[in-house]
Amino acid sequence: MSKSRLKSKITAGVLFLFLMLILVSVVSYFYLSRLDKQARMVLEDNYESLEYSREMLSAIDNWPNATRFDKALTQQQQNITEKGEAAATTTLRLLYNSARGQQQLSPVIAKAMRRQLDILMDLNMQAIVRKNVRAGKTAESALVYIAIISGVCLMLGITFVYNFPGYIANPIQELTAGIKGIANKQYSQRLHFKSGDEFGELANAFNTMAQRLDEYEHSNLARIVFEKKRAEAVISSLKDATIGFDVNDVVLFANTQALQLLNLPEGELPGRTATEIAKRNDLLRFLVTEANNAPLKIVVDGKESFFTREVADITQDGQRTGYVIILRNITTFKEQDIAKTHFIATISHELKTPLAASDLSLRLLEDERTGKLLPEQLELVESLKQDNRRMIKMVSDLLDFSRVESGNIQLQIQTVAPQGIVAYALEAVRKQAAEHQVVILQSMANDLPPITADAEKTAWVLVNLLTNAIRYSPHSSFIQLELQPNEDNTLTFSVTDKGKGIPVAFRDKIFERFFQVPGVDTEKGSGLGLAIAREFIEAQGGVIGVDSTEGAGSRFYFSLPVA
Repeated sequence: MSKSRLKSKITAGVLFLFLMLILVSVVSYFYLSRLDKQARMVLEDNYESLEYSREMLSAIDNWPNATRFDKALTQQQQNITEKGEAAATTTLRLLYNSARGQQQLSPVIAKAMRRQLDILMDLNMQAIVRKNVRAGKTAESALVYIAIISGVCLMLGITFVYNFPGYIANPIQELTAGIKGIANKQYSQRLHFKSGDEFGELANAFNTMAQRLDEYEHSNLARIVFEKKRAEAVISSLKDATIGFDVNDVVLFANTQALQLLNLPEGELPGRTATEIAKRNDLLRFLVTEANNAPLKIVVDGKESFFTREVADITQDGQRTGYVIILRNITTFKEQDIAKTHFIATISHELKTPLAASDLSLRLLEDERTGKLLPEQLELVESLKQDNRRMIKMVSDLLDFSRVESGNIQLQIQTVAPQGIVAYALEAVRKQAAEHQVVILQSMANDLPPITADAEKTAWVLVNLLTNAIRYSPHSSFIQLELQPNEDNTLTFSVTDKGKGIPVAFRDKIFERFFQVPGVDTEKGSGLGLAIAREFIEAQGGVIGVDSTEGAGSRFYFSLPVA
């Protein structure tokens, strides 16, 4: 079948209407032209002859003016159109010639002239009547023919307009209904178009598609059911609690471990929205609303267990179609971490006593009352004393860190004057700054507002920042200590040095425990100071950070709320 058949039908229908319109136009034009021609013939042939005859009658009544008669007669001779009109005109010419030159027209010739003029006028009047009758008949015929043709065109046009849209729209409506049925998995849908055009081909293609979809649906249904059960078995066998949602927060699945944690029976979750279930389940409400990924403590069978919350998006063809919440059981790791913290605290505490005793012994050795030492011996004692103090500081840091990890930080939040914290910190590092020939410059206003903080912990942090700045600053340089109030009702303490700076690769790790910037030649600490400082500041509701340019120094800062 030709794919242009439907197009040909549409073209033929439009062409037919166009031809009917042309036919009506041609017939109308033909009869209107005919009527116009007949009207012109009456005007040119007969009406003018009547005018010439009236002119000659007027000239007879005013005979001395014979020129008017001759002119009208000459025009009449050139306008002879009716039978008998030539003889009357010739007779008038003979009568005029016989009377030409006479001052007074004889009654006999005048009477003869009027008789011939009456004949001319009668002939033209009869012709006008005759032609008028003929024109009337022509008009009647034109009206009849035009009416018949217009009526036929109108009937055919109405029939075409009434049927043709349905011829196009009805198959499209049936096709739309069929497609909706297929979309709803009603694969028994079929189209029955009897036409042999493109609609017929479309119906055959649609029916073939529906048949194959029906066969595919039935042939794969068992396999799909099997795969669904296998997927459910895999999800149920996962050791971690797993809950799946679609993009509308409707629960798709939940394995056995998740149901146990949520304390819900099997089949309670799938098909329901998270909002609906969260109204009566606090744990699910926390999982879908909270973005905090901190370890979560859940009591399971009377025992405290710890879980981490992970969210994984489900994507298909590059678009997010859902997400999965996974609760990983980290109870074992948490218990090991707690044991490690306790071990560090115990060992640090046990080490601190003998280290303090050895430090006292070294001081006694330096005292001349116990005996004078040789210069070489004094150098050895000084070296031992520095190593001992470094060990004491490291043990103190470990103790502080163990308290932080165990959650036993005891803060005494109160209104504190920032000038007092600065004065304490400067006094604590004064000797170290003098040994390194480093000058500490202060920049702060006299009317700084008080802050809400733990004075001891905040001073410890500021001392740590100043100590690090002194340690990594070149000799005979200076450090900038600045206090600046902020628009968000916080006060920022900042310490800026002129050291080597921190490479970009290590800037995000500087506050991690036991981390030290590699390649630094100065004396290294325990790597716990900044980690403990971050814990102290964040526990007080503050923020700590660093700005650094490699080769140009670093600026460590922390902010605390204003009272």
